[in-house]
Amino acid sequence: MSMALNLQNRQQQTLSPRLQRAVRLLQLSSADFAAEVQNALGDNPFLDADESEEEGAAGDVEREYERGTEDAFESESARDDAVELSLMSAATPHEVTEISSAEDFDGDDANGERESWQSDFYAGAQHGQQSDISAMDMQAQHISLTNHLHGQLNVLPLGARDRMLAQAIIESLDDDGYLRCEWEDIAACVELNPAATAEEIDIALKRVQAMEPRGVAARNVAECLMLQLPSIDCEETRTLACKIIADHLERLAARDIDGLAKKLNMQPSRIEAVCDRIRQFNPRPGGEFSDTCAPYVVPDVVVKKVRGVWVATLNTAVVPKVRLNHVYAEMLQRNRSTANAELSTHLQEARWTVSNVEQRFATILSVAQAIVNRQSHFLDFGPMAMKPLGLREIAEETGMHESTVSRVTNNKFMATPLGVYELKYFFSRTMHTASGSACSATAIRSLIKDMIAVERPDAPMSDAEIARQLGKQGLVVARRTVTKYRQQLRIEAVERRRRH
Repeated sequence: MSMALNLQNRQQQTLSPRLQRAVRLLQLSSADFAAEVQNALGDNPFLDADESEEEGAAGDVEREYERGTEDAFESESARDDAVELSLMSAATPHEVTEISSAEDFDGDDANGERESWQSDFYAGAQHGQQSDISAMDMQAQHISLTNHLHGQLNVLPLGARDRMLAQAIIESLDDDGYLRCEWEDIAACVELNPAATAEEIDIALKRVQAMEPRGVAARNVAECLMLQLPSIDCEETRTLACKIIADHLERLAARDIDGLAKKLNMQPSRIEAVCDRIRQFNPRPGGEFSDTCAPYVVPDVVVKKVRGVWVATLNTAVVPKVRLNHVYAEMLQRNRSTANAELSTHLQEARWTVSNVEQRFATILSVAQAIVNRQSHFLDFGPMAMKPLGLREIAEETGMHESTVSRVTNNKFMATPLGVYELKYFFSRTMHTASGSACSATAIRSLIKDMIAVERPDAPMSDAEIARQLGKQGLVVARRTVTKYRQQLRIEAVERRRRH
């Protein structure tokens, strides 16, 4: 054995740090990209937020608020006058005399006090810096489920012991309004002498279950539905619903109307009507008091028709207002030295950030416009007119790589007159018809949705029947493909769509 050195020359393609960063930022969503830019603004002294447009918008909002406040006071005054006139017109002659005498007694003082209060409040609304009332103070306060139940409990004539047990049960409810713990755990949380018994806790539970919303403090779904049965006025329907919930909850969940009709020896139409009434109950009574915000998306691109042509424009709300601080940059250029190496790195990163912002949204706009050009029939006629489209076609039109187009369409949204869609929605594989022409999968899904929408409720079409109907129209689609498309549309199976 011997040791030797071997020298080899080879070429390898690598991405520069700047390009790696640009690629990483390109595939981020608008919210993540805005957070990234915000972090850069806080860490890099050479980046500034461009607040000129924001100040102009704030001035417009302030002026609109002042006009709205003035209109509100005018409408309030007019409403007060209308109420007073209506009261006087509805009063008897004797009552009118009493009202007039009361106005002669202290009407001037009351009117003067009201006008003084309105003028003070109006002045404070015009000059927000001098008023103690802010916009946050005028917002409606969120009421939680526990606060709502405690408010009902406080008006009940209960002793201290019973009130503490009911409060312990209310505090033990989860976000859905269910009681998931055992009575021993509740008794351990309340310091009573002697200790609370199971009978006392059961009585306290019944008190809480009698409160609004109906179904609260239930220990399972069946009990939650049972607590809501008093809302059914018809006694016969209420009795049948109680039997279905108590003995056939699984069949109710599976929408097995025929099975329930055989078990209960009743007409399927009658069973179906009762099941529809049960489905109006709320299985999560505490959900209406949840303060969780619904998720929403902000479109990156807005599509409008300008002079008969569909044009894509950037949504300025998602474009970060960031610019390079030229004063600091010129100062660093005049005082370059080895001691300022870290500042030079920050300056270079600041320039990269500004360049990445411009490049990102220019790329998004270019890809979006190419998609709009290819899918103009979709914007005119709806999903049925969607054309097959692949990443390669957009890449060839924009001069980009397919991977770049894929990153651009990831978590980016487009606002159209038909709704807000992700850019990936406009891409679909090609499906050939019997005549040899091409059709998109999106168009087939739309056709399946329309076919199910017009089917007979008592005789819905199965997936195999839908496949045969599509075949008659020249669209060769397998049954399993129809099933997949139906599930993507969140449409239930044939048995669950059947209506008696």
